[in-house]
Amino acid sequence: MRIVRTTSDLPSSIFEWVSSPRWREAVTATAKVALDKAACLLRFTANMSLPPTEWLRIVTEIDAATQLWAERGWFDRPRAYHRSPEAPARVTLMHATSRRLKFRHLRFLSGYEPHADEPGRARWLGHVPNRTAHAWVFRHPGRPRPWLMCIHGYSFGMPFVDLDAFRVDWLHNSLGLNVILPVLPLHGPRRISWQSGDGFFRGDVLDTLHAEAQAVWDARRLLAWLRADGADCIGVYGLSLGGYTAAVLAALEPELACVIAGIPASDFVRLAQLHIPAFTQRLATQAGLQWNDVTRLYRVISPLVLEPCVPLERRYIFGGRADCIVPPEQVSAIWECWGRPRIAWYDGSHLSFLWEPAAESFVTEALHATFGSAGLAEVERAAA
Repeated sequence: MRIVRTTSDLPSSIFEWVSSPRWREAVTATAKVALDKAACLLRFTANMSLPPTEWLRIVTEIDAATQLWAERGWFDRPRAYHRSPEAPARVTLMHATSRRLKFRHLRFLSGYEPHADEPGRARWLGHVPNRTAHAWVFRHPGRPRPWLMCIHGYSFGMPFVDLDAFRVDWLHNSLGLNVILPVLPLHGPRRISWQSGDGFFRGDVLDTLHAEAQAVWDARRLLAWLRADGADCIGVYGLSLGGYTAAVLAALEPELACVIAGIPASDFVRLAQLHIPAFTQRLATQAGLQWNDVTRLYRVISPLVLEPCVPLERRYIFGGRADCIVPPEQVSAIWECWGRPRIAWYDGSHLSFLWEPAAESFVTEALHATFGSAGLAEVERAAA
């Protein structure tokens, strides 16, 4: 049947159509999704093409790790995989500036090592730049203030992107918080190739596991350093891969004032199946890779397995309904695992969180709810 529209159903001119709110919304939504798609093509598809011989090695390492996990009881007690680090005995703090913001560039020896018998240990320790941990530190002089640890996403780890992603100027100067931003393994000054983050999600199963385990170790080491220096109120805010890491910290650090997981990944295996090219997945399967075996190994770093010990009212999550990098179901999975805490959804993609008012207002509310009793309102009045 042919549908005939009357002229009253159509815009009177192309200009009227282009300037209509519906057209602008459609163009904006398409642009947001296109941004995610471009990022996937450049950062995931292009960096996960391993030769067949590499997949054979990876499968051999998975088999050996599976046996070790079973012997150590880590399948049943994944929390036991994580050792509690001490505060670094020695740190260096150098003055630095980015986007007219002055801060301190902190360095210390990470001290992280995979367990003695873990497959891939020697390879991981061979990444020399990764042995030094880095963080960007924004600290007010004078009386103690609340701290917020901001954990960046995949391929970030440089001041000029991290400071904008977390709106550090607002956090530090407007809200009056002390802010510390750790650099994730293999990122920024810790990178092992020209691109920040290369090696974290290359497809090498044990490397990804060690990268996330070290991310958690380094963050806990910084938390210990802050507490040894007198900090008694510390929240954690992570974005994307940083949101995943923040969710793991919520299972290991019960004293955190809050944990905000923004656009968080929750399942590395499902993300790999979503983003790794089909031909690469066929090579992996032909080499004997079983995704269920990888999922079992990743129990020790999974926020869907490690139960949170931070109280329910201190957990916050937000995600994008049109996210093409971390699909909404990954965000919902953490929300369910966390006991359905406060959650916010914005009508945008993964990377569009940078200019989404719903995400910004949600984080603002979470910080006020968390730090209000610690004097955040008083700090704001003083800053004004």
